[in-house]
Parts: sequence; C-alpha cells; structure tokens
Amino acid sequence: MESCIIKSPLGFTKIVGDNDGISEVTILNSQDKETDIIPVELEDCVIQLQEYFEGTRTEFDLKINPQGTEFQQKVWKQLEQIPYGETISYLELSKQLGDIKAIRAVANANGKNPLWIIVPCHRVIGSDGSLTGYAGGLSRKQWLLEHESPYKQQSLF
Repeated sequence: MESCIIKSPLGFTKIVGDNDGISEVTILNSQDKETDIIPVELEDCVIQLQEYFEGTRTEFDLKINPQGTEFQQKVWKQLEQIPYGETISYLELSKQLGDIKAIRAVANANGKNPLWIIVPCHRVIGSDGSLTGYAGGLSRKQWLLEHESPYKQQSLF
C-alpha cells in the first residue's frame, strides 16, 4: 500500500491505496507534514480532491477499494448515489437500502466510511435537517455541505 498526506482547506488528509484502488482517505486531526513525493497510484486521487476543493469537480472518477463488511460495502455503495449538493436523512438511506429498521446499523456503517469526501457520507443528515455525527467533526461536515451548496451565503461585511 502506498500513502501520502496532502493539505486541504479542512486540514491534512491522508490517502492510502495501490493498483487495486484507493482504500482510505481520512482527515487527520494532527499537524502532519505534506508528503514531498506523491506515489503514482495516488496521483489521480490527489488531483481530483484538489479539483473538488477548488470547486471544479462535483464527481469523482477513481478506482476505489474500501475495506469493510458486506453490509458496510452496501451502505457505502448507496452513499455514492447521493448527488453533489444534495442531502438525505439516515432514515431515507435506510429505506433506500430496503430496511427501515436498520437505521442504526446504516448510521454505524456510514460512520465507518474510509473514503472521506469520495464516498459522500457528509451528505447524510438527521431527519429534522440537523447535522448529526461525522467522523471528521461537525464543523467539517458543515463546511463540506456549504461548499457543495448551490446557494452560497454572502458576507454582509
């Protein structure tokens, strides 16, 4: 497995993968150092993440290889169907997966998503519209949702 660390508007981001695909993209809460040399296997991911943060990319076109249980994989696959700039609730996600009673298991699988931003778990919110649970922190979830919003908040000053 190859890895690198890049700087993003939300902090340092670790990318892990190989020829089989990207297996992990995580936000780091420590002050790490950017990687000097990006492994060839990770170059597309780095470029696409930079484009996402610049606002020029709304979909990722990467070979991914997240590791998880069969159920987690099913949830993550469904997350990929949530369009850029849109949100759904955990309840809606459970319904889409065919089991409304699995809401807690769905939320747990969502929280274990190893592909930050690429598999858009940040687009899942509470049924009442509240920002709930996010491994990267609620402030980052809010930033990502505002970044993707077609309605940009203008500053008064």
